[in-house]
Amino acid sequence: MTLKQLRAFLAVAQTRSFAQASERLHLSQPALSLTIKALEDSLGGRLLSRTTRSVTLTPEGESLEPLARQLLADWDNAEEMLRLRFTLQLGKVSVAAMPSFAGNPLPATLKVFRGRYPQVNVTVHDVIHEQVIEMVRNRRVELGIAFEPDAPDGLAFDALYTDRFVAVLPPDSALAGRPRLSWAELLEEDFIALQRPSTVRLLLERHLAAHGERLPIAFESHQLATIGRMVASGLGVSVVPSLCIRQMRELGARCVALHEPVIERRLGLLTLADHELSTAAQALREVLLESIDAHRLSDPS
Repeated sequence: MTLKQLRAFLAVAQTRSFAQASERLHLSQPALSLTIKALEDSLGGRLLSRTTRSVTLTPEGESLEPLARQLLADWDNAEEMLRLRFTLQLGKVSVAAMPSFAGNPLPATLKVFRGRYPQVNVTVHDVIHEQVIEMVRNRRVELGIAFEPDAPDGLAFDALYTDRFVAVLPPDSALAGRPRLSWAELLEEDFIALQRPSTVRLLLERHLAAHGERLPIAFESHQLATIGRMVASGLGVSVVPSLCIRQMRELGARCVALHEPVIERRLGLLTLADHELSTAAQALREVLLESIDAHRLSDPS
């Protein structure tokens, strides 16, 4: 049983006329008759009773008519839905992003995306680096935004930019007016750290250990916003990726460049290496790449 056969049967059933059904389907009557016969042969019995003056449905034909109508309606709806998705007039995409990215560059990117594709729904999962990787690998999201993984293991990584870590200081700190600080100067202060297993925390500890230093942790929090407010209140200092500078300033803290050592890491898009993205995910990926390029041009620092 094929769609062509069902459409032919339904046209005859609705018009009760092979002539009218042929016109509706743009088929010759012999071709229509052959199509109906092929359907009947495949099912094993007659669906239509045809005389020189009339066409009626057999009991089996009467049973098939509402089923055929529903099947064709479902098929047409599926075709229309896919057409809308391929043209981005409908759709959805899920992305997982580290909090530092989700709370800073991502909203502006999503505004651009929404302006272009207002009918595409976007779900954002604001999770730590390790969860971003896990969600991409488990296909819970199509796109991830995180630091470059140490072991890709089936993931594709497209670098967006290299992010450098900066110091976060209270506004009244004597260090806040400096153009840059060494880590040794910063670590003389009480430190407010992201809680483990934060990749930022582990990365900083690993780099500092290589230089014989350790974080003098006084406070810990899971949230960057909480750390920014704690620093602004004078409870200590912290370190964040440079993409968080605007957020830290809005919370009342100050940001200063760090050196000795400079700690940086590439951040980019993560996808499954062997998985083709949906049309909506491809579109979001393109907007993300465009937005990062625009950010570089407007803010070279």
